[in-house]
Amino acid sequence: MSCDTILNENLDYWTHRASGYSAVNQEELRTWQRAAWRDALCKKIHRHFPDSASSSLRVLEVGTGPGFFAIILAESGFDVTAIDLTPNMLTEAKKNAGRLADRIRFMEMNAEALDFGDECFDVVVSRNLTWNLPHPEDAYREWARVLKPGGVILNFDANWYGYLFDAQAQAAFNADRRNTAALGFEDQNVGENFDVMEDIARRIPLSDTRRPDWDLEVLSSLGLVVSADQEIWRQVWSKQEKLNFASTPMFLVDASKPSLKLQA
Repeated sequence: MSCDTILNENLDYWTHRASGYSAVNQEELRTWQRAAWRDALCKKIHRHFPDSASSSLRVLEVGTGPGFFAIILAESGFDVTAIDLTPNMLTEAKKNAGRLADRIRFMEMNAEALDFGDECFDVVVSRNLTWNLPHPEDAYREWARVLKPGGVILNFDANWYGYLFDAQAQAAFNADRRNTAALGFEDQNVGENFDVMEDIARRIPLSDTRRPDWDLEVLSSLGLVVSADQEIWRQVWSKQEKLNFASTPMFLVDASKPSLKLQA
């Protein structure tokens, strides 16, 4: 299966999911999660830039979807550029941003082939994207390329769709479905053509890959200094998310590019 085929299938799938996914982001923006995510992101960024004002830092969000990260970063004062492959997602993101839309550069772009020069962003952030890419190693290479020395990549993701390849993961996934139903929560793994995404997931590399180990290995090979926070989900996920995705907890990959001083 060619890269172009999977990209086109992804584009079609997320085009049709744009409004539904936007509703999820809108709920996050209405609740305590807005502040929780903003606090988590700002703390992670300023840990790498303790002496820099937010307004002086250029942030690239890759795979902005309906704009949640871009919005909370812009309202925190960062200089934000947000890209997505799907025009419908960008339309939703601009609507969700409201008065902040003029402070965010929204651009249609492939995460694996960025239209930016070298070393032009201080921070690259992403959420729930890399698992879905046909060539995620190419994406990481591009993100590292556009990162300034001293900059950082913050990637939030999970081992989504691992249950398609592993019986133990399948059993845990099924338990999530039962527990979610028993407590009366909406099951976020049904509807919206999830069978279509399962078909795509069977043909992309990270569905059957142990993460974040893979991420740390790839980013380290690119010369970045890496670490992982596998408990980040506890700070930012709602009770519903913790039930729905108990078997696939979100992790954070933190990868910093050595400064010129350290490289010398």
